[in-house]
Amino acid sequence: MQNDSKETISKATLLLTEAQVSSPQVDAEILLAYVLGVERNQLTSVNQISGEQLFEFENLVARRANRVPLQHLTGIAYFRHLELAVGPGVFVPRPETELLVEAAIKHLKTVSSSRIAIDLCAGSGAIALSLALEVPGTTVHAVELSDDAFKWLTHNVVDHAEKLEAVESHVIVHHGNAGDQSLLSELFNQVDALVSNPPYIPSEMIPRDPEARDHDPAIALFSGADGLDVAREVVVVAAELLKPGGFVGMEHADVQGESMPALFDAMPNTWTNVKDNLDYNKLPRFTTAVRSVGDGVGR
Repeated sequence: MQNDSKETISKATLLLTEAQVSSPQVDAEILLAYVLGVERNQLTSVNQISGEQLFEFENLVARRANRVPLQHLTGIAYFRHLELAVGPGVFVPRPETELLVEAAIKHLKTVSSSRIAIDLCAGSGAIALSLALEVPGTTVHAVELSDDAFKWLTHNVVDHAEKLEAVESHVIVHHGNAGDQSLLSELFNQVDALVSNPPYIPSEMIPRDPEARDHDPAIALFSGADGLDVAREVVVVAAELLKPGGFVGMEHADVQGESMPALFDAMPNTWTNVKDNLDYNKLPRFTTAVRSVGDGVGR
């Protein structure tokens, strides 16, 4: 049985459009390339699709139309220069987090040697691996509480072991709570950069997108009445761990562009250069600050 790839993609795009998928044609192309075992840019050279391949593709498209995340269907999430294994039980990294990582990388590159960074609420390892691979000679401690997510984190770190070795960087995984001040106590006042994409959705709020609402783990989404319970803990832990002049960056919801910076402003002797930053859509997305030399909680 022969099927034209252009027509196949067109039909799938229509179905995904009707299902209100945000990027219907792109998703259709990615799924077809996945089924055929080719790169997406090679689809135009595909002259025929077997009946078996078409059946598999149509099944995947139907599941995507039911708003199963694309990354769960292919088992792959792309983040900056990374290809990460993901699936049920782990938060799928989003493009907007790349700007937070970029800010941390910029700071780490100003550190001359023996760079130490921390990724709290590490999930799949997207942030930790980006820092380690893009800033050679960096040791990143990645902390994750969820049992399921920790498995994905460990898998991805092992999967990138050769690349990490090539740039003389290390990612050390820790199964624990981001707010546990004793977990990394041996690193007090030694860390150059701390980054976190914590859960930040208020507990009574329902995510708009079915992909997040129905498939992202609740532990990675919700954090108390105002969504900032974990963030409050991270601010305190960061003050303990960062050396004077150390960088902290934390993602938040677009409605928390004032409430997240306020957590840092409430500790004026601890933090300086508190700033909120916009994402690709010009919406408030992450707060950055610098550890001061004052009389904060750090030791």
